Amino acid sequence: MSAEQNRIDEMFARRADQKKKALITFVTAGDPDLETTRKLVLEMEKAGADLVELGVPFSDPVAEGPVIEEANLRALKNDVGIDRLFELAARLRQETNIPLVFLLYVNCVLQYGKEKFMDNCVQSGIDGLIVPDLPDEESNEIYGENIRTGVRLIRMVAPSSDDRIETIAAKAEGFLYCVSSLGVTGVRSGFKTDFEGFFGKINQYKSAPSAVGFGIATPEQVRDLKKYCDGVIVGSAIVKKVAAAAGPEEAVASVGELVRSLRRALDE
Repeated sequence: MSAEQNRIDEMFARRADQKKKALITFVTAGDPDLETTRKLVLEMEKAGADLVELGVPFSDPVAEGPVIEEANLRALKNDVGIDRLFELAARLRQETNIPLVFLLYVNCVLQYGKEKFMDNCVQSGIDGLIVPDLPDEESNEIYGENIRTGVRLIRMVAPSSDDRIETIAAKAEGFLYCVSSLGVTGVRSGFKTDFEGFFGKINQYKSAPSAVGFGIATPEQVRDLKKYCDGVIVGSAIVKKVAAAAGPEEAVASVGELVRSLRRALDE
């Protein structure tokens, strides 16, 4: 992978050519175990996911609601560290070309050593990073390594002032993670955000495709939101299916069923 060529960019370009929207899914890596995570990624791709975010377990995930926070704790009990996640990514790369993105906290990168971390992303086939606790003003902490390696730094933008939206959207690479509503992740019954206004500003300034996430769980919500952006992100609803399953096989089957229903809603 080079700075010019990235699986994320290729996927969004392909979906745009097809006049279709991207479906981005999330799982907490290592919940309930890494082998099930591997099977979940492959099943989600088969069911219609275009990109998978792998949540790196962290003891204090500030952006996450209770569903993903509990999944983090379960994964940490399994001793799921960064090196094991690089091994998982490398194994997945032998089986699939789907774009893979780590969602993690900035301390994970800095404690590991940012140069070594980014080199391992390239070697294992990780295409991008989402770092919820990295303020845009401090993104240069990692950004130089992104330019060097071609791993995309996926910025998050929430409903806020025009100036802030413009600043973040204009720097977007890979895709722009548009937060549907303020607060932590988790399934929501409805949204209060003025999406017309929010995405009107984003589309004016963005330098990469946009995808909306936080609280999207049902085909109905996907249908309502898909017109505003280039992709839709579903996380907590998938993690809930994994947590509720009686075992790994049931988890993989129920997640596959959910992802298929979301894909159908996107393609209607």
